[in-house]
Amino acid sequence: MRVTIDNPPTVPATNGFYSHVAHVSAGPLLFLSGQVAFGDDGEIDGVGDMGRQSEVIMSIIERLLAAHGASFADVINIRTFVTDLSRVREYGAVRNRYFPKDPPTSTTVEVSKLFHPDALLEVEVVAAAPAA
Repeated sequence: MRVTIDNPPTVPATNGFYSHVAHVSAGPLLFLSGQVAFGDDGEIDGVGDMGRQSEVIMSIIERLLAAHGASFADVINIRTFVTDLSRVREYGAVRNRYFPKDPPTSTTVEVSKLFHPDALLEVEVVAAAPAA
């Protein structure tokens, strides 16, 4: 495994939705740009629907990782920007399916708006890729 998740007992425990540390032992890193829920038509898929937009984004991220021989198990950090923090549980329900065990390090912040007016969230990840 290229990534080891760690939650040392010397710091307060997490809430289970993220880990404190991701240690990368080998291989190059992938830095994915922030993804929004663009469909094949170039429009936001799931306007007003946080769950649907989350699904679309995770699907895009999954395909980007796979294109480089990686998977969600290789994700070190996930950074999420949401336009309404009160709806973060809808996103979390989707995200938890992709990270059912040992979630990566994480930051989630509320922003006033994203670059597309129909985007409810934007997600970027850093992952460890297989050595070339």
